[in-house]
Amino acid sequence: MSLDDLTDARTRDAESAAEPGPDGPAESGPATPADTARAPMTGGAGGGAAGWAALRPLLLRMHFYAGLLIAPVLFLAAATGLLYAGSWQAERILYSHELTVDRVGEASVPLGTQVKAAKAAEPQGKVVGVWPAPEADATTRVIMEEPGLEEGKTLTVFVDPYTAEVRGRLTTSGDALPLRAWLSEFHASLQLGEFGRNYSELAASWLWVVTLGGLALWIGRRRTRKALLVVPDRRATGRRKTLSWHGSIGLWAAVGLVGLSATGLTWSKYAGENIGQLQDRLGGATPSVAAQLTPGAAAADGGGEHAGHVMPDGTEMTMPMPATDIGIDKAVAAARAAGVTESLRVTLPAKGKGYVVKEADKTLPVHLDSVAVDPADGRIMDELRFADYPLLAQLTRFGIDLHMGLTFGIANQIALAALAVAVMFLIVWGYRMWWMRRPTKDRALSVGRAQPRGAWRRLPVTVLLPFACVTAVVGWFVPLLGISLLAFLVLDVALGFAARRRAPKAA
Repeated sequence: MSLDDLTDARTRDAESAAEPGPDGPAESGPATPADTARAPMTGGAGGGAAGWAALRPLLLRMHFYAGLLIAPVLFLAAATGLLYAGSWQAERILYSHELTVDRVGEASVPLGTQVKAAKAAEPQGKVVGVWPAPEADATTRVIMEEPGLEEGKTLTVFVDPYTAEVRGRLTTSGDALPLRAWLSEFHASLQLGEFGRNYSELAASWLWVVTLGGLALWIGRRRTRKALLVVPDRRATGRRKTLSWHGSIGLWAAVGLVGLSATGLTWSKYAGENIGQLQDRLGGATPSVAAQLTPGAAAADGGGEHAGHVMPDGTEMTMPMPATDIGIDKAVAAARAAGVTESLRVTLPAKGKGYVVKEADKTLPVHLDSVAVDPADGRIMDELRFADYPLLAQLTRFGIDLHMGLTFGIANQIALAALAVAVMFLIVWGYRMWWMRRPTKDRALSVGRAQPRGAWRRLPVTVLLPFACVTAVVGWFVPLLGISLLAFLVLDVALGFAARRRAPKAA
């Protein structure tokens, strides 16, 4: 008998002593012949229970190594995600002076007056957008570009819409104020820049694999009471108790975790590019309102006879700013008349483009319509309704907003926090089970062993080939998953080779 066989026997002895009772095979332990005979799931190419009996050891080994090696990354992503989930409410408290007014007045002053007040407070800034106060007690945000700001950052001046008093100024990233912007970047890259984004992409790449693998193992486990599938076994002790909590909580969290993984990948660098290309090919790209001024309109406004013409080198001439501008108040009035009314965000005219007025209410029921307004006469040049988005673009929008905690407001943020806490507990329980599987009869410090190698050899060819093909395609489409999986396989082969060389000496 080899050293590996002796260690496996000691491991099973320790588990039997600590966990009496026939509740089926433990998902993290080696599969014995008795375990295989008790496997309840049927089907598969092997016929009867043989398909699941052959596949289960492979899933066990994958789940074990993925949980063991990727768990620290997942734990970090969950912890930073928990902080981000709380940032929405935190910024409302921390920046309450900038976000709200002291007194709600009877009528607001014109937006043009508010913009002038912001410009007077920040004369170096160039106003590029205005977000009118979305609620009665909220301030108006005047968005500026200013020299010296980091790429992607803008200066936001907060103005009381009733008095045009400047309430404050903050450097922002999109709609995120400094705290949430920092936590968002911390969650995405650990504040390590582009290189740090690999950590979050690695976590998103493996989260769905670990979740679905664990879900299959938990559902496929034999149990004396069906209720123990969805609730922890309070009568269990030792490792079986930990496993019961690990499995049942994982079952409840599975849908949310897979959703977070899928939506998180859309933001990633490598898998995100592949997802974007696939979405474009399927006709699901997110459309945008056409704000380009027509050559005729530009010429009438001073564009001249060359407006919209193409230069000899093939480049189009830049269209100048229109000579006349109806002003932001009339542009917003035109947008409201066209049905764009909720949580408005106005982009001011740029060269060759008119006003763009968008809705930004992402809480159900969402309001995300947009229009382009001609700055010369207030004519609606184009309009885009969210209902007209391709279905795939709508689903992408909903998925991203769910991930960010916007779709259901504070309830959404609480759910995200609960999922983050669940992930951290699942990881702790997983490591605890690994520790409890160690051979207790050994005096030397030791840890639990993985499922024995060679599980893939027992798979029927009709299962192995499709499984390998799907794994290869997914690994190509989600590159960090494929690269890390390949690294695991190389490491596993190397460890197996080293173990075989040591075995004859220890026999």
